[in-house]
Amino acid sequence: MAGKIITVAQQKGGSGKTTVAVNVAVALRSRGHSVALIDTDPQGSMGRWFMERIEAFEEDEALEFSTSSAWGASYESEKLKKRFDFVIIDTPPKIDSDLRPALRVADLVIVPVAASHVDLWATEGVLDLAKREKAPVLIVLNRTKSNTRLGAEIAQKAAELGADIAETQLANRVAYAETLGQGIGAAEKPRAVPARQEIEALTDEVVAMLG
Repeated sequence: MAGKIITVAQQKGGSGKTTVAVNVAVALRSRGHSVALIDTDPQGSMGRWFMERIEAFEEDEALEFSTSSAWGASYESEKLKKRFDFVIIDTPPKIDSDLRPALRVADLVIVPVAASHVDLWATEGVLDLAKREKAPVLIVLNRTKSNTRLGAEIAQKAAELGADIAETQLANRVAYAETLGQGIGAAEKPRAVPARQEIEALTDEVVAMLG
């Protein structure tokens, strides 16, 4: 059976795309799934994370990394999904025709939105492109602070955009930034229990949406 393709996209930089992508990948891998990562972002953060991971752990044949041009993402992901249970594509922070191939092949598009109105405004362009490509979207509220009026406001406005909103929110935790630089997932950090619970809950939602 062919694997599922997940594209992580957001127009605004600093929204946490790479953080969400690698943490969901690690959670899926820990459940026994094989995962291929594709980085189409010239900044190369996912590649740096993967190199750190190779140094920290032995190579894992069931977790593969490759880079691709934005236009090559559809070909590369279609090829990899024949061998892997999940293919996760990290995209650059921009909205133009280059993003469309990664959206077109996606079984699910995850759109991280940091808790600010600017990030929410930037989301509209991604949602519009995803809609044109008939790609299902899951908005994930990221770097949230509990019980703030801004957070509640952003959640409400996000819901008004007409996309599915993940019940799980990722809080503004140091563990996410620390583990990204160490080549691990937050769930693999021994004392990062709240972050682990968030990522596991988010991964549950992602798997449920993919059927």
